[in-house]
Amino acid sequence: MTYIHQFYVGQEVGCIDAKQPANTTLPSELTEGIIYKIRWVGPFVHYLDGEYIGLRLEGIDRGICQVWGYVDQPFRATRFRPLVADRLGSLRALLVPGQPLAPSIGEPRRKAPVKEEEKV
Repeated sequence: MTYIHQFYVGQEVGCIDAKQPANTTLPSELTEGIIYKIRWVGPFVHYLDGEYIGLRLEGIDRGICQVWGYVDQPFRATRFRPLVADRLGSLRALLVPGQPLAPSIGEPRRKAPVKEEEKV
């Protein structure tokens, strides 16, 4: 199965869904609206939920699930949105399939027109 995602290690993401998902045994440990930093991203296979892109976050170690035995089970990536410093750069990145939506660095900017005063 091929996945295309917009996340990378070290990226800051905002939590948009902190509710406790159904069929989970580990506590959510997330707070909606809080910014987290990704320490791992990749596909994860869960016995009930199937395969999904998961994120492990700095500062949160989920330990071992007592029911399923998963070690440090990642959160679903759909519960987060990347923080984007350059909104136009992220929209331009949508035009290139498979490219992550990383902010562009050193993008040339057009200078604002300077209004010259009229001499009377």
